[in-house]
Amino acid sequence: MMFERIAPEQHDTLDGVPEPSENPQLFGHCEVAEMLASAYRAGKLPHALLLAGPQGIGKATLAFHLAHHLLKYPSSQSAPAALANPDPASSLFRQIATGAHPAILHLTRPLNDKTKNFKTVLTVDEIRKVNRFLSMTSHDGGYRVVIVDPADDMNTNAANALLKNLEEPPSRTVFILIVHSPGSLLPTIRSRCQTVRLSPLTPQDLMEVLASAESPPPDGEQARAALAERAGGSARAAILLTQYGGLEIAEAIDTLADAQGLEVGAAHKLADVVAARDQAIRFDIFNRHALDRLSDSASNAARAGDLARAKKLSDAWQEALMAISETETYNLDKKQHALTMIDRLNAAMRM
Repeated sequence: MMFERIAPEQHDTLDGVPEPSENPQLFGHCEVAEMLASAYRAGKLPHALLLAGPQGIGKATLAFHLAHHLLKYPSSQSAPAALANPDPASSLFRQIATGAHPAILHLTRPLNDKTKNFKTVLTVDEIRKVNRFLSMTSHDGGYRVVIVDPADDMNTNAANALLKNLEEPPSRTVFILIVHSPGSLLPTIRSRCQTVRLSPLTPQDLMEVLASAESPPPDGEQARAALAERAGGSARAAILLTQYGGLEIAEAIDTLADAQGLEVGAAHKLADVVAARDQAIRFDIFNRHALDRLSDSASNAARAGDLARAKKLSDAWQEALMAISETETYNLDKKQHALTMIDRLNAAMRM
C-alpha cells in the first residue's frame, strides 16, 4: 500500500518516508520506551527530556510516541506499563500527525517566506511560540508537550530563549529536546534536562525499516551487512543510501579522495550529479559523506598517534563545514562547491 503523507513537510522530509509525527512504528529503543512509560506511570517523568543519539535513529519518532501516550492517558496511574502504539485510524493520531493537536508544539526549522526554502537554523521567533503556547489553558487539564527537533539547530538567541522556559516550567508540561550532538547545547540547557541516550539501530532493525519503506533492503547477506555498516545504525542513512543513490555517491567520493591526484573528469561527473536542480538530498548526501570521511580519517590518525595529521584533517573538516554553511546560506554555485570539496578531500587524504 502506498504511503500517504498527512504531516506538514519539513526541512529533511524524504519522499515515501513518514514524518516522525505520523509514523505509527517505532523500530528499536524498546528499553528506553519501557523506561519512559514506567517513569510516567510512577509519576516520575521529568519535565524536560533530552533524547540524544546519532541522526536518523528514531529519536523524534519516540518523542511523538511519548506525546501520544501522555495525551491518550492523561492520568498516569491508569497508564499502561508500555508506550501505547498510535492507531492511524484514531482522531488523536490524525490530530498529532497533521500538527493540529492543541496540546503539542513541534518546533523545527521554519520556512523562509522569501526564498521558499527552509532556514538553516531554528530561530528565536520559533522558540518564542513556547510562551504563547504555555499561556493558553490546557483544554482538558491534560499534558502539554513541546518538541524541539533538533535542538542542535537552535542559534544562540533561540537557545537562550528556550533556557528561560526550562527554568520555570508549568505543571503538566513536558519539553522533549531531540539532540544529535549534546555537546553543541548550552551546558545550562543540558543541566535542566534528563538526558536519555538512544543507541544506533541494529542491522536487523535497519532491514525492518527498509522493508517498511518504499525501497526494500538489498538481496544477499553480504550486501545487507555492507549497507548496515555504511549506515552506521541510522535508518535515515540506510534509506538515503538505498533510495537516493547514496551508495554510488559515497563510493565515487571515496574513489576520488583516495586517487593519487585529482581526476578532473570523474570529479565533474560527480559534481554534475549532486549539484543538479531538484537534487537537494543528493547534495546533502555528498556533503555529509565528505565530512564523515574527514572526521573518520582524523580519528584514525589520532588513534595511531599521528597528532599532526589529525590536526590537519580536523582543520580541513572545519573548513569543509564552513563551506557547506556558506553555500547554503548565500545560495552559492553548488557544482563549484562540489568540485572544491572533492579537491579539498583529495588533498587532505594525501597529507
